[in-house]
Amino acid sequence: LYSCGKFVASAMEEPVNGANLIENGWFLEKNSQWPGQANALQVKEVLLHKKTKYQDLLVFASTNHGNVIVLDGVIQITERDEMSYQEMLAHLPMFSCDPKQVLIVGGGDGGVLREVVKHSGVEKVTWCEIDGDVVEAAKRFLPSVAKAVGDPKVELLVGDGVAFAEKSKDNSYDVIIVDSSDPVGPAEKLFSKEFYVNAERILKPGGVICSQGECLWLNEELISTMVQDYGACFACAEYASIQVPTYPSGQIGAFMARKSGGKGEISCRWPQREPTEMELRYYTPEMHAAAF
Repeated sequence: LYSCGKFVASAMEEPVNGANLIENGWFLEKNSQWPGQANALQVKEVLLHKKTKYQDLLVFASTNHGNVIVLDGVIQITERDEMSYQEMLAHLPMFSCDPKQVLIVGGGDGGVLREVVKHSGVEKVTWCEIDGDVVEAAKRFLPSVAKAVGDPKVELLVGDGVAFAEKSKDNSYDVIIVDSSDPVGPAEKLFSKEFYVNAERILKPGGVICSQGECLWLNEELISTMVQDYGACFACAEYASIQVPTYPSGQIGAFMARKSGGKGEISCRWPQREPTEMELRYYTPEMHAAAF
């Protein structure tokens, strides 16, 4: 499900109870998507556990990584290392053009949103998140991440972002950011050629889409399909690497593509603007270039 999620369990598996993955005071991220390995975080206190309309939601305070959100048994965000994912997924596309209209699909923790509104030139952010319970949990337990949820530039639509994009007008957005989960269930359409053909349609000329692009150690075939097949309708399609210690294999990617018709560099490998008066903890122009 594309809440704040990066990975969620397959819809074909038994429903997950995140609390059952806590053993002897440790949360163990056992999952068939990464066989033979499991990340573990020591749990100090369970803060919230509930079944939302869409998924199993667990929030716990850890001993060393701050508060943690888990969806369907998979770690989505920790306060300790969230900035690497949020800043790169947001600023790689945002610094690849000069955006005014931005669409975010997913990203229920609000972290990508927090980074997007740091760009003073942004006039409006349309944010489509399917699970409002995740947004509320982030506001309550990760306020530093969800701090931009009430920003006046932001329109939050709790609903299906794929359906919203399908109904959007041509040439509507300068940047689209898809902070999604794996290609199962409601997120399946986000990993399809049809979705990217539609995304290309609603991007303005020279606009950029940036999507959660999976792990190069676990999803090599899917990454190849995204770049070569899904990216075929764009002027340029690329993959950037992001290091996140608490994600499987410590790595996740950003799939990026630019629509034709813009001015200047086609590739997104080099930022077109410099970050000025912007509080950043991970992203730099040098990190931007090195990610590709």
